Amino acid sequence: MDTEKIRDLFKTVDSSAIVEVVAIVLVAWLIVFLSQRLLPRLANLFHSKKRLYTLALIPLIRLIVVVIALVMIVPIFIEPTLQNMVAALGALGLAIGFAIKDYVSSLIAGIVAIHEMPYRPGDWVTIDGIYGEVAHIGLRTVELVTPDDTVVAMPHEKIWQNAVLNANNGGPSLMCVAEFFLTPESNGLLVKEALEQVAFTSPYLQIHKPVVVTVNEETWGTRYRLKAYPVDPRQQFKFITDLSLRSKQRLLDLEVQFAKVETAKSH
Repeated sequence: MDTEKIRDLFKTVDSSAIVEVVAIVLVAWLIVFLSQRLLPRLANLFHSKKRLYTLALIPLIRLIVVVIALVMIVPIFIEPTLQNMVAALGALGLAIGFAIKDYVSSLIAGIVAIHEMPYRPGDWVTIDGIYGEVAHIGLRTVELVTPDDTVVAMPHEKIWQNAVLNANNGGPSLMCVAEFFLTPESNGLLVKEALEQVAFTSPYLQIHKPVVVTVNEETWGTRYRLKAYPVDPRQQFKFITDLSLRSKQRLLDLEVQFAKVETAKSH
């Protein structure tokens, strides 16, 4: 494609065209800005799935607005004939292939993520070994807030190579597990009953979900896992702490012997 053909792709841009483009960009920005401010407030009026689905509308609205804005802006600069569009898309394809393929890969993955919803705002996920709450879904990245209050911007393209582990999958139920390592001589039935009692008396317990105690015999002793659900996924760490501390005290009152930490770790 020579210089003359490239020049023929574009219209003559005057001041009115510039004003039109600026107006489109400002309106698009305003819609996105308002959706990011108003929808979280609206979501706070709801509970469980309604809240999460309302938050999930934010990236979807942003994507729709950007696409519509581009569809409106491109014809202002390029004569929308078949020949011109084919030439423009060909040039765009070369630019994407050599310059911004990783960026575009994340954008495409972002569109797939918005459609398939492997994560939503409010979900607790593990991506590429990082665990946190989905705070924001952009077109290129998803922002996770870790338990240590660190914000991690994760490119969407991670979903091509890594499994996404979603702990609550858009709902209010997130299983928490507290583990205890005891000697094999412990009275298993007594321990199981004690752990269940601790869970049922926790102020964070979601009473409509099951409380389960599982037991595995290891070479160093017996592993007990107390599984239950908090009322809100954001309470998971307080819930696990409550289960762990009160269960430990209860087991000490029963004079149960704990397995040695060094022995448990070595296995």
